[in-house]
Amino acid sequence: MGSRQRRRYHGGCAAPGVAPGATACLAAALLLLMLAFHCVLSPPLDDGDPPRPQSPTSVSNNRGELRRNVLAADTNAHASNVLGGGSKMGEELWGSGAVHDFYACSNASNEFSGAEVNTESNRYLMIEASGGLNQQRTGIIDAVVVAHILKATLVIPKLDQKSFWEDSSDFTDIFDADYLISSLSKDVKIIQQLPDMVSKTSFPYKIRVPRKCTPLCYENRVLHAVLNVQVVQLTKFDYRVSNRLETFLQKLRCRVNYHALRFTDTINKMGEILVQRMREKSGGRFIALHLRFEADMLAFSGCYFGGGETERRELGTIRKRWKTLHEANPDRERRHGKCPLTPEEVGLMLSALGLGRGVHMYVASGDVYGGEETLAPLKALFPNFHSKETLASKEELEPLLPFSARMAALDFIVCDQSNVFVANNNGNMARMLAGRRRYFGHKRTIRPNTRKLYSLLLNRTSMSWDTFASKVQTFQKGFMGEPNEVEPGRGGFYEYPLDCICQKTKVRAGHTTDNLSKNAKIMENHLTDREGSDVDFVEHTPLPMGSSNETESEYSHGNGLDIPEIDDMISD
Repeated sequence: MGSRQRRRYHGGCAAPGVAPGATACLAAALLLLMLAFHCVLSPPLDDGDPPRPQSPTSVSNNRGELRRNVLAADTNAHASNVLGGGSKMGEELWGSGAVHDFYACSNASNEFSGAEVNTESNRYLMIEASGGLNQQRTGIIDAVVVAHILKATLVIPKLDQKSFWEDSSDFTDIFDADYLISSLSKDVKIIQQLPDMVSKTSFPYKIRVPRKCTPLCYENRVLHAVLNVQVVQLTKFDYRVSNRLETFLQKLRCRVNYHALRFTDTINKMGEILVQRMREKSGGRFIALHLRFEADMLAFSGCYFGGGETERRELGTIRKRWKTLHEANPDRERRHGKCPLTPEEVGLMLSALGLGRGVHMYVASGDVYGGEETLAPLKALFPNFHSKETLASKEELEPLLPFSARMAALDFIVCDQSNVFVANNNGNMARMLAGRRRYFGHKRTIRPNTRKLYSLLLNRTSMSWDTFASKVQTFQKGFMGEPNEVEPGRGGFYEYPLDCICQKTKVRAGHTTDNLSKNAKIMENHLTDREGSDVDFVEHTPLPMGSSNETESEYSHGNGLDIPEIDDMISD
């Protein structure tokens, strides 16, 4: 074929009177011209697909090029459905078809003994809730349960003011204490402070119980102290109550969490202003993303996110502050689904699920590692990008700005009232909101199936966009906040408060129990792995400020989990 071309060019293309050498040059020029036209007129080989985030191990120092590729993909005409108005699948994301088949049911049953008959005189319980806002929230809720178990009067909890967060807020700065007391008056007796006579004669006996302590555990380890000294203070009170309790105690948890424990009027009003402004900007509905892509979170995860040696050095330095952590193994953590998605990967996942470019997104996050460069691909896919700082003026936020817990409460309110909530982690805020949204009508809550998405994102360039999107939608089944995503008794109660959610007797066609429970099977392996971890329900604070010098009982370190470096890491 090549020889025939050469003969043709010699015989048919050589102009009369032109030397053979000149003829060869002319032929070469013609070939180059043809090749140039072919490159200009031919469609791109990848058909314009939005590129996947490259494997973290292959990105290295090529992050800038990757960002430019994603930004360029934003303008590709082939993606007009995904990047434009959204798809039919995207429209279905705004609600679940089965929500009307379920209702909240947390009222006290006949077997529950109310405060009037269950509270013994001269028994007082105090607790010190540790960690960030939502870790403290779990402590407050569980404190009410423990008070009922011990038949004691609960004193309004103290909040940790010495942790990483350095928030000086008291309970009444964040939560409505009077409302808590009145709402639970029939369940547990709660008081603002110890009676003067008791505080003058009884010094609180401090105990730290093991995590996931059962009612029998409290009766064996704490009750004798309450009987002997009247006042017991439980320290570092986070996840110190078993995940699995009898139904009447789980319902008590729900009454506290979803009805009695609310923010102060000041916080609620500011939160409602943010929600109203989001609805005005979005035309009524919006999604909220809890991004959680701060340096401390990434360092603790032991994962690699494509930032080359600079990232390894910076996150490695932070990770060394936790003496008890194993050596980082990024590939293993990512294979096991332990790594949060990058903002870019979150954007691609949501686009694949059908959310369009016109969607308005509220992002709850601290200082994102990598700053605007890291956020750029997400903002390119979802340019209607908002936060509390963009929705409110500095003057409006000024009273809350110095207090991390109060600012976190604003994010909690907006995320709670969003039409779709996306959690890029499994921290306390994500679990608390997931459970709350299930309880109040199964509002759409999306959590990435990181284990399956890992391999998919890794091989993104080997498939078309339609194939990628189809696989994302398949892998996300069971992670979309649908009813019955887990079997009863599985998962964390604050994320899956199934004892407080009842199903109506008559279920609409297509939403039988068998059909609704299919997603639970998908979650089986995922939950098995999570339940195998001792720190499953532990919320973490990045940089511990040192251990307490308080005097505690022999039970302080009963389960080996109260090591200062591990105790409160990555708390939110």
